Amino acid sequence: MNNFLKYIFLGSLCLTAVSCSDLDQMNVSPNSTSEVPSNMLMEGAEKWTMDNIYDVWFSGRQCLPYSQQWSQRNYTEEDRYQVRESTNNSYFNYLYMGMANFDKVVKLNSDNVTKVKNATYGANENQIAAAMIMKVWLMDVITDTWGNVPYSDISKLESDNILYCKYDDQKDIYAGMINDLTTAVNMIDVSQTAFTSGDIIFGGDASKWKKFGNSLKCRLAVHLSKVDPNWKSYIADALKSGVMESNGDAAKFTYVASGSDYCQFYKGFFVDNRNDFTIARPLVDIMKGQRDTLNNKQHPWEGTLDPRLSVYTTPNAAGVYQGIPYAAPTGTQDKFRTSSPNWGSTKPLVVQKTYAVPLMTYAELKFILCEYNGYDAADYKDGVKASLQYWYDLAGISISNTTIDAYVNAVSGNVNAEACALQKYIDLYTNGTEAWTEIRRTGYPEQLIRPGDITCIYNGSKVAFTPLSETKGDIIERVKYPTNESTLNGDNWKAAVAKLTDGTNNYYSKMYWDVRASKYNHPANK
Repeated sequence: MNNFLKYIFLGSLCLTAVSCSDLDQMNVSPNSTSEVPSNMLMEGAEKWTMDNIYDVWFSGRQCLPYSQQWSQRNYTEEDRYQVRESTNNSYFNYLYMGMANFDKVVKLNSDNVTKVKNATYGANENQIAAAMIMKVWLMDVITDTWGNVPYSDISKLESDNILYCKYDDQKDIYAGMINDLTTAVNMIDVSQTAFTSGDIIFGGDASKWKKFGNSLKCRLAVHLSKVDPNWKSYIADALKSGVMESNGDAAKFTYVASGSDYCQFYKGFFVDNRNDFTIARPLVDIMKGQRDTLNNKQHPWEGTLDPRLSVYTTPNAAGVYQGIPYAAPTGTQDKFRTSSPNWGSTKPLVVQKTYAVPLMTYAELKFILCEYNGYDAADYKDGVKASLQYWYDLAGISISNTTIDAYVNAVSGNVNAEACALQKYIDLYTNGTEAWTEIRRTGYPEQLIRPGDITCIYNGSKVAFTPLSETKGDIIERVKYPTNESTLNGDNWKAAVAKLTDGTNNYYSKMYWDVRASKYNHPANK
């Protein structure tokens, strides 16, 4: 990243430093970004980040199809790994803009000139910690999408006048993120507020920020479970410091119905007037307890219907829950629109104006602890139960204890790596990057469609999933570096590309934490 991108970062401070409630009215001069109060900057940074991750581009056309939770109804080129360069360039910039804004919150509460004034909006150290935690959460999305990326230099763009950011190795990025989380949670004073206003995620509750920081540390640790023998020690440290204890601790960003502060999934459907997406068949079949007969894939709890299915999607016009085939070719895919849910007319939870997008759930933490404790049945059952309750509460409907207990018992006959991975995958609905990460880390669910697998039958013929980019026979491993970086930060871009498999900017170079030897390989933890 060069001087051009530096000014994109700095410009983002004024573009996003606005209150959600005043988003349409407030105008901040680009020459006075330092005067924006830290609470308003935090709110703007949170919303900017959520808007540009949980939307119909970064999520809808990339990580949700990559995790096979959604698929497009018409044009499936992106689902088949043909990434638009313009989109890739934009979102690489957008996510780093979010990093710059959270970093600004840190600096406003650290600088002796500005910290006293900004202490009015919450304890300085608590604000710093919350912003640091969000920087880690966002950095994890960035590195798990592109791999080795700029990290150690990005906060020096303004302070040290760094013009060209080096690409850090992912191993070093993870070490830095875990260290940053430890620093952040240790500075939190739970007796004081984090933000008096402006914090949409936790309403300024410092104790919840601390639990989230430690729970996020557990997520990063389990990502490293195949490569770092110390991964359990990171979780042990987090447990000592305090992690999420219930669904009330879940990290989520709740949108509102007023003005233009609605969820971007809603915007994609009902403001932009597009009806491009619906739930994908692999996820629906997993939740229906249905084996994949087209590819002779078994199901660990065949015949068990998941109660969350009616929350995740609406049925098709015939009243049947059936997902659209995953990424059939354009010209074939649209022939299955009538047999799959039409979200443009039936509007499930995830495309409502006020949908609360999930950063991390308590259920996810319980599945991490299940794995940490050697696939412990109690942690697993707690996770399944918490997930059912979380999603029903989010939808504003009730679920009986009888229904919960029956489902938990039905899916708990053999608590092992596959069961834990499948239940985590289901709970990670709309958290596309994390679901995609877990697929690459564990090799589960096996029920997902790999290149060469049959995705549907059309006109009596089998239709195979055929990627439009080379992925070496597996699902997409990473997104290519954006082309803008090759010209704006050329030397560092070339050095990063040289470290990739075959020394090319490709879609098949594995992440540091992905040691699978084949597409159905399930490596053991260290």
